Amino acid sequence: MNRIFSFFAASFMLLSALASEASGKDSPFMTNVYGRDFQFLNGKWNAIVDLYDQGEKMKVYENRTPQSDEEFYEYSFEGGLRLNVPGDWNSQLPELKYYEGTVWYARHFDASPDQGERQYLYFGAVSFRCKVYLNGKLIKEHEGGFTPFEVEVTGKLNEGDNFIAVQVNNRRTEDAIPALAFDWWNYGGITRDVMLITVPDQYVRDYFVRLSGQDAKSVAVSVALARPQEADVLVEIPELKISETVRTGADGTAEVTLKAPKLKLWRPGDAKLYDVTLTCGESAVSDRIGFRHLAVSGTEILVNGEPTFMRSISFHEEIPQRKGRAFSQADAHMLLSEAEALGVNMIRLAHYPQNEYIVRLAEEMGIVLWEEIPIWQGIDFEDEGTKAKAQGMLSEMLHRDMNRCAVCFWGVANETKPSEARNAFLMSLLETGRSIDTTRLYTAAFDLVYFNEETRHFEMDDPFTANLDVVAVNKYMGWYHPWPVSPCEAVWDVVPGQPLIISEFGGEALYGQHGDRNITSSWSEEYQARLYEDNIEMFRHIPNLAGVSPWILFDFRSPYRFHPTNQEDWNRKGLVSDQGYRKQAWYIMHDYYSELKSR
Repeated sequence: MNRIFSFFAASFMLLSALASEASGKDSPFMTNVYGRDFQFLNGKWNAIVDLYDQGEKMKVYENRTPQSDEEFYEYSFEGGLRLNVPGDWNSQLPELKYYEGTVWYARHFDASPDQGERQYLYFGAVSFRCKVYLNGKLIKEHEGGFTPFEVEVTGKLNEGDNFIAVQVNNRRTEDAIPALAFDWWNYGGITRDVMLITVPDQYVRDYFVRLSGQDAKSVAVSVALARPQEADVLVEIPELKISETVRTGADGTAEVTLKAPKLKLWRPGDAKLYDVTLTCGESAVSDRIGFRHLAVSGTEILVNGEPTFMRSISFHEEIPQRKGRAFSQADAHMLLSEAEALGVNMIRLAHYPQNEYIVRLAEEMGIVLWEEIPIWQGIDFEDEGTKAKAQGMLSEMLHRDMNRCAVCFWGVANETKPSEARNAFLMSLLETGRSIDTTRLYTAAFDLVYFNEETRHFEMDDPFTANLDVVAVNKYMGWYHPWPVSPCEAVWDVVPGQPLIISEFGGEALYGQHGDRNITSSWSEEYQARLYEDNIEMFRHIPNLAGVSPWILFDFRSPYRFHPTNQEDWNRKGLVSDQGYRKQAWYIMHDYYSELKSR
């Protein structure tokens, strides 16, 4: 029987959540900041490197200057280091390449607050934890380097000049997410857009616009106002000839189902999006939204009722040629165009929520997305504080991208080991996610598949997989795991009856290095190519295979990898080198995806 997602249950839970948000509870930030009236606060920011964490004691956030002949201060934002925002500090100054600690960012900006308007400071991401000071006062703290946050500054802005200071710290800790060790670069800084948003006193704060049920004949709209009150909200989708007013209840929320007989669904490779506007009084917010339906039937993933094999790839939020974080529209084009050239219909955004430019452009290109939070190896599953952080990160990810129909998978973990504490931790994440959104498939990646010498099958023993809609496995046959049988004899008996995605496989090769295709330690393009050929042969014998995703599109920076000649702080598993050159394995994967696409 199909495991079809219950639209009515989703609507009820979402409406309850929006009601809480309308009263100010559990509302991390407003929906779709790019559809609001805003000014960027990007550009050059003054900066102070605070290696010994003395900035708070010295109150550098007050930006004091001598007012008499006897005064002096042992800091100054003026005349010193300047860093680009958005951007990571590691790639902007050689001395900060490996820096882990505190950096203070500061700048002046002008504001003209008006009566009847509300202002918010919005940060797309700050890596990893931060404190925000406005005109010398602490106004916000946030932890988590891959999700946005906002703080209302209505009544706190000066007419004219304002001073903002941000204490940023990227030091790795045991209770952080990710924890002490992870296989990518620990970039620090204000890594995404900073914006000052202006909205009317009453405005549409949250909304969720999606397909109603499965029939593709109607659209469901949930809205929540910033303040609880009864008010009219005009919902417009001009191309569908929809223009209807819905009245919110006293709690400031409303739900409406609108007939759309000529609705065309978004699907992989055919990215139909509609202009949508929601207006309440003087407040209007516009978006581009697609509609699609997801389900699981047996071992198949259904998109709009059609079995869809996921031809995927992963990449980090990094431009390898620049050796720094990706943060702009141009960066998104660079990453996604190379993925598109490979022939994918899906991207796993590993291992954390990536910036909104990537998500929105992928949607415009018709590429399915798997988004996840960085519950990677080494997480302390027994720590309640860590669990709360994970729930908060998941909530922030879901709230930001709830209206992005390209996001079809929410990922809650990668390579975790079974235990009662792990199971309870991950179950709490599933419960958190499904209380917000049941219109997506929930997944997690595991790395505990083993070869059973008695049955001569590949197997996995992790009962938690039964709680997931789609199960994913990272298995590096031919790299971390020698072949116990030939690829054509590899029999998989892993989560039978459920869809299975091979979410990581591959091996390292240094671009331009040639060697024996039978010797792993050659680090050669030839060995990597053979490894891909062998894995593709194995895939043909996995009965419940619903998708594959090589690791990874580009070589990426990682202090985890320190072979002196073949790695040099780079993970070399990329199909494309850090200089942008395609390795031999890229063409093998391209041909395989072309074969799958033609079926």
